[in-house]
Amino acid sequence: MIAPIVVGVLAGFAGYAYLALRPPPPKVCGSPGGPPVTSPRVKLSDGRHLAYKERGTTKEEAKYKIIISHGFGDSKDFNLPISDELLKELQIYLLSFDRAGYGESDPNPKRSVKSDAIDIQELADKLQLGPKFSMIGISLGAYAVYGCLKYVPHRLSGAALVVPVVNYWWPCFPTKLAQETLKKMLFQDQRTLRIAHYAPWLFYWWMTQKWFPSLSSMEGKMDALSHHDIEIIKQLSAAPSDGQEKVQQQGVHESLYRDMIVSYSNWEFDPTDISNPFPNNEGSVHIWQGYDDKFIPFELNRYLSQQIPWIQYHEVRDAGHLLIHKAGLCEAIFKELISS
Repeated sequence: MIAPIVVGVLAGFAGYAYLALRPPPPKVCGSPGGPPVTSPRVKLSDGRHLAYKERGTTKEEAKYKIIISHGFGDSKDFNLPISDELLKELQIYLLSFDRAGYGESDPNPKRSVKSDAIDIQELADKLQLGPKFSMIGISLGAYAVYGCLKYVPHRLSGAALVVPVVNYWWPCFPTKLAQETLKKMLFQDQRTLRIAHYAPWLFYWWMTQKWFPSLSSMEGKMDALSHHDIEIIKQLSAAPSDGQEKVQQQGVHESLYRDMIVSYSNWEFDPTDISNPFPNNEGSVHIWQGYDDKFIPFELNRYLSQQIPWIQYHEVRDAGHLLIHKAGLCEAIFKELISS
């Protein structure tokens, strides 16, 4: 009598666990029941599509071709405080794109640091940008730039990593430094990053369960923001970017959650394994870091730049995580990238 009950309970628990751990299938753009395709897209060699947006001068007339990799919870449509007039004056063709699973770009269930680098290379080839292009990566979107520096360095003419993601488990970091900086975060964020690293298979459940707080930024908490960032958020809220409502339209797992898993799981390399892509100074690599950044600790990016002599490090004292949304700093990032 007891055995059937136990079996039933175990079967019920197994069913619950399966459903709780398994994310729902994405609503792929252009598929039956999925969101419509409203942006230009290219088709990649594996059949997926990447949506993109072009700004500045034409690629045929451009002296500089720059591809920008957006950050966490953002898209190709995010507002950069740099005018088309200035881009044309500087002879810049600017290409932004929705990373896999975001906006109108198809999800990639095998997304990785390397796959994003290959996506960028294919995007450049499909749009006939030529043999070389520069990269700007913002926050978590900077992992794609690290991927390009590692896997397709021959395609780069320069790179800027703006408040770039740091993986606390990169071997290049002293354990004490990594743990001390991690512990400065809100406890709920520490725990979320640890789950992304140690148990990525559990991440969907963790982000959807209701018993414990998960990622503070997704709960709308301001505790982890500097006063610089709070002011910028107020300004951005007054004039939201067109298309931002599409960021998660294919599913939060394939966009935001997978971003966290890729960023904080085990990488195939750490940045100190990357060789200088410009040994003859034919290009440059920059890190821009806000001193008051509460998401990405300046201590780790400062340490990283000290270990990699070919990286030019710019630490901005009166800025936080959203420093690229300050017009003067945004222009400086672009001008520094094309001038060195």
